[in-house]
Amino acid sequence: MKKWAKAILLTSVLTLVACTNEQDAAPTQKQTSTKQEQKATVSTNTEIPDKVQKPLKIALIMQMSIGTFSSQYIEGVKKQVEAFGGTVQVYNSDNDLAKMATNLDTAINAKVDGILIDHGRSEALKNGVEKALAANIPVVAFDNDLRLPGVTVIDQDDYSLAWKSLKTLAEDLNGTGEIAVLWVGGFAPMERRSTMIDAFYKRYPNIKEVARFGTASNNTALDTQTQVEALLKKYPKKGDLDAIFATWDEFAKGATKALEQAGRTDIKVYGIDLSNEDLQLIQKENSPWAATAATNPAEVGRIQTRFLYQKVAGEKTPDVYSLEPYLVKKDQLPSEVVTMDGLEKYIPGWGTSQAAYSPWMSKLEKEQK
Repeated sequence: MKKWAKAILLTSVLTLVACTNEQDAAPTQKQTSTKQEQKATVSTNTEIPDKVQKPLKIALIMQMSIGTFSSQYIEGVKKQVEAFGGTVQVYNSDNDLAKMATNLDTAINAKVDGILIDHGRSEALKNGVEKALAANIPVVAFDNDLRLPGVTVIDQDDYSLAWKSLKTLAEDLNGTGEIAVLWVGGFAPMERRSTMIDAFYKRYPNIKEVARFGTASNNTALDTQTQVEALLKKYPKKGDLDAIFATWDEFAKGATKALEQAGRTDIKVYGIDLSNEDLQLIQKENSPWAATAATNPAEVGRIQTRFLYQKVAGEKTPDVYSLEPYLVKKDQLPSEVVTMDGLEKYIPGWGTSQAAYSPWMSKLEKEQK
């Protein structure tokens, strides 16, 4: 990480820790940058650029595809590419970085028109991405630590995601209690979320962490359920454990099911990420899942795709872009079932974004109908 990036991160963390006013603790520098970056994507060209008039072949290289968040993200990519008249080949690497690097090489050798990357690590992908750029294949990454000239990296603003959920947990506990953290290393967004967990304990010193664990597998939710069931045996009495902070919705799903089966209504779950399946769990009567901070995974896929098309068209795109996350609390939701598509009725600001949407894209979409 460059020195200036470290300085910005340190400043943001210290601001969060030092402020007693929670509004002041929000990462305002991050939000300001996001607005500036969004302005940088505005185009006044209404004519479809020559390079995107043909159907484009897009490759989506994924570190793994687990759970409904990933499925909705993939669906967002596919629908946006199809709306532009293109096709998508999805490469699932089964959480194997070496396989992910091989998949990237395969896509480059297939001479695709653009590459989308989902997660992964720079040390495994840097050479392949440089090869793609040398072949004039544009690259846009999501939740990745790549920092290469010409590559746009988007994220969900993981610092804000973690803080929104943790802050809600602290307020519900009145600043005092024992919690468990579900977390796993090896992923760029998880490392950023861990930074905010460290800041959280400095801001709320009377909240103590009694356990931290988590694994990413082909059945993360079920594995987490088993792990939380074991945790509950260590803390069988009310007051022994007050809440669980889950840094991934697959963790939150497993924890929620374990608490439900054990009848532990005294322990609440605070998560990150959201899907239709998650919403059903949160909306259940007496559900322990109290709140989650999230962006719309389908919208992540759509925005990432639009940035890629802007690159193919020769338009300027930012080096980094953060989507605005939202806090979704159980008590904000109706008794009837609500899906991601209808969430904007209950969560102010939730919904589709015009980020990375150039005027010519509307015309391109109309020509495909």
